[in-house]
Amino acid sequence: MGKTLAQMLKEFRKVIAPHTFMGETISVVARPLTAEEAIGHPEHDDYPLLKGKERMMEARFKGVAGQAYTDQAGNFEGTLKDVLNLPMDSNYHRAVLVATANAVLRYLGIIDKSCHCKDEDPVQCAPYLTPMLISFSPKKVGMIGHQPRLLEAVSRDFQVRICDRDPDKISKEKSGVVIEPSENYNEIIAWCDLILATGTTLVNDTIDAFITDKPTVFFGITISGTAKLLGLNHFCPLGR
Repeated sequence: MGKTLAQMLKEFRKVIAPHTFMGETISVVARPLTAEEAIGHPEHDDYPLLKGKERMMEARFKGVAGQAYTDQAGNFEGTLKDVLNLPMDSNYHRAVLVATANAVLRYLGIIDKSCHCKDEDPVQCAPYLTPMLISFSPKKVGMIGHQPRLLEAVSRDFQVRICDRDPDKISKEKSGVVIEPSENYNEIIAWCDLILATGTTLVNDTIDAFITDKPTVFFGITISGTAKLLGLNHFCPLGR
């Protein structure tokens, strides 16, 4: 387990310690959502959820939903204690934990967004990105993970290099930028002024590589709760 994930788990345990959740037989049910459930019917069809590369896991805690992207989706049912005792040895287990944390933190009112945006929200959210990034005064942005609408927005205003873990995207040009393999991340980090990284780096436990002495902005609903707990820069203006 990486440093950031371990810190998140520690802080999450602190938050729930004053409550009686651990002793109650509260059921946490996590399941992979269909693309329609997760993102609705957007105009564009190039989102990972619609391509079948990733799935959205949804945990429900006391009727409140929390979500997390993963490439290892599956069903889970148990108590909150069961979730906290899962070995953090797979993207599946980490997705269950992260989705559950988002649900619990939403239930407690610590975060107000824990579910993915839908329909045309991704298009509507993209214009909010540049004003946020400008506050860090970057000229060169290193993007970790391809989110089509965000790449379109950021490539209009900054120099951009991007890498992704999906082999089908490598060497393809998107928004005038050639997508590089994930192995290039060190080179991209050294090159850029600011890192714009997908929150799913938390689920695949690569997030430590993107927390450096340079500013990092994490995007997406997955990292919503963790960003709040750890004080990370987070972009997800239209999460639900």
